[in-house]
Amino acid sequence: MTDRTKLALVKTAHTIIYLVMAAATLFILYAGIAKYRGPLLTVAVVLTGLEAVVFFGNGMKCPLTGLAQKYGAVKGYAFDTFLPEKWTKYTFRFFGTILVVGLALLLLNR
Repeated sequence: MTDRTKLALVKTAHTIIYLVMAAATLFILYAGIAKYRGPLLTVAVVLTGLEAVVFFGNGMKCPLTGLAQKYGAVKGYAFDTFLPEKWTKYTFRFFGTILVVGLALLLLNR
């Protein structure tokens, strides 16, 4: 398999993970606002928790970023996904804030 193909696979996986994690984070906010409790909330919280463990356990970097660079990705905000930079540039600020607000609402609504 060529490096170009490997890079495409890494970018595809990372894009899918990004979208799933974005949905999970937004769902946590929704659950906090709507006072939803149920299995989907559990899945969303577990997914974001696992993401946090992987992210912080890897020195505050996604491990797929290193793989993308290894296979030829050019540095930048969106070099390791197929998403446009305007969607990914403020990922941590945007989704971090949404996650904190969502979790705070869940705790307040207990």
